[in-house]
Formats: sequence, C-alpha cells, structure tokens
Amino acid sequence: MNKILKFSIAAALVAGTAQAQELRGWNTHVPDYPVSIALDRFVEMVEERTDGRIQMQNYHGATLGEGEFATEQLQFGALDYGVFSTAPMVNTVKELGVTSLPYVFKDPEHQYRVLEGPIGEDIAAAMGEANMVPLSWFASGSRSFYANAPLNSVEDIAGKKFRVQNSDINVAMVEALGANATPLPFGEVYTSIQSGVVDGAENNWPSYESTGHFEVAPYYIIDNHTIVPEGIIFAKTTWDKFSPEDQAIVRAAAQEAAIYQRELWAARETKSREIVEAAGVTIVEGIDTTTFAEKMGPVYEQFASDPVVADLLKRIQATE
Repeated sequence: MNKILKFSIAAALVAGTAQAQELRGWNTHVPDYPVSIALDRFVEMVEERTDGRIQMQNYHGATLGEGEFATEQLQFGALDYGVFSTAPMVNTVKELGVTSLPYVFKDPEHQYRVLEGPIGEDIAAAMGEANMVPLSWFASGSRSFYANAPLNSVEDIAGKKFRVQNSDINVAMVEALGANATPLPFGEVYTSIQSGVVDGAENNWPSYESTGHFEVAPYYIIDNHTIVPEGIIFAKTTWDKFSPEDQAIVRAAAQEAAIYQRELWAARETKSREIVEAAGVTIVEGIDTTTFAEKMGPVYEQFASDPVVADLLKRIQATE
C-alpha cells in the first residue's frame, strides 16, 4: 500500500471518528484477555470521571486491523488510542529500539522502573514526535520460543523458521541465532505453523495459550529473550484536544488501569501455563541463557551503535 493511499484511508478514518464524536481504541487481544479487561476498565473510569465529556469505544481482537497497520493509523491520527506493543514502532522511533533489545531488561519490574522514570520520559518525548503519547505500561510478559519440533537448546533454534513481529530488531535477533525470521501478522500465526509456512514463533504464556498456538507448536523453551513494552498510547493529535484537566484525568486512569492489568496478568500467566501443561506441551526451563545472549553481539552492534540509543542502553543497564 503506497503512502498516498495510506494517507487517504487515514483521513477517511479521522473524518469518521470526528463525525461519531467517539474516540476509537485498538487492541489486538480477545475480549477476556487481561489487556482487554483493563482497557475496558480504563474507558469506564475516564467516562465516569469526565462526566461523559470523553466518550470512547474499544475494538478488541484486531477488528480495526492487524498490529502494523493499526500502529500506522495511530501515527496518522486515524486511531485515537489503544494498547500497542512498541515493537512495530521501532522502525519509526529509534529510541524505542533499546527496549526491544534481547536481554536488555533483567525482569518485568526492572522494565517498569526504567519506563516510569527519567529514561521513560525521554523515550516518551521521542514518541511524541511521531504523534504518539504513552500514558502507562502494561505487563506484557517475557517472550520465549515455541515450535512444532523439540527445542532443548540454542542449537535447536538454528535452521528453523520463526514468526516475528515486524521489527528489524526481532528479525536480527532470530537470524543471529541461526534461524530464519518471518514477519507475519499475529492473527496468521496459527495457520502459518499448521501449514508449515513457519516452524514456530515466540511469545509469552497467555498469548501462546489463548491463541491455541500450543496445539500446533507443542514445544516451548523458556529463554525470556525480550520483555517488549506494551501500554496505553494515544495519538498526540487526539491528546492535544483534551484540556489540561482532562489530560490529568485520562493519565491517572491509564496508570490505575495498568496496575489492575498487571494483577490480572500475573494470574493469567499461571493459568495459561497450567492449561498448556495439561495439554501435554513439552516445556524446557532452567536453561543457561548465556549461550543465547552471547550470540546477540551483532544485534547490539547494529541497533545500539547510534549515540542516542547507546546512551539509553547504558542508562538502562545502570538502573537497579
């Protein structure tokens, strides 16, 4: 799709949003997913606390388009808000690249401390230049590999075809492990594994379970290679229309929704793992991820050589 056509679609969607006088929110997950439940809570809080001045409608299950397309629409202002992964934004906002680097975060709590502190403020400023305003960060889980054949070590990753999000960093990470990276929309992963287009993918427990991917890729190796940020993000063109008072209300609601989502997420992770274990999935854990991390040199060299990104990386590594 060329840029002119994309812009035309975006303009049409913007016009439709204005006529409806209702903000449209995107989300890729099914309605009963922790992200979706928390996003619904967010909308309820905002509408109640603004006495209905701000009306919003969530569209779950990627009904407004798959991730990459939806991210572009947010940047155009054709979508008003939603819960977005930052992975597809890396190619537009270079500062976000550091958050998708393999093994950059020690654990989810470390990620929150980074994103909710001075480093996060600098990243948010860079996102603003691309018409995006992050308000809060959700739990997104640690991502690991799964496939239709046994995965016991880094050697088993090599040679296989893995679906990745459409991010240059993710492609480079998989290729550094000796595998073939295939960017695909999230909604196409199940049939792509089933038909042999790819051998597997990489994701967290709830995504692996809720999509049924474990049915076609029953081998899961816990390497926790990335903890990719995901959160409530507004189009800046929409955000700037709010009064300062309403901005404060919306931001506070987004942060409360994030705390709620993290609680739901912890419970869902446990439940999802129990479901796939009961289904007979082979889970390999306790591996030495050093063998994985040692292969990431080319990835860091390629994506952390920019002075701005390199500085952010040093600051993240220095954050306790």
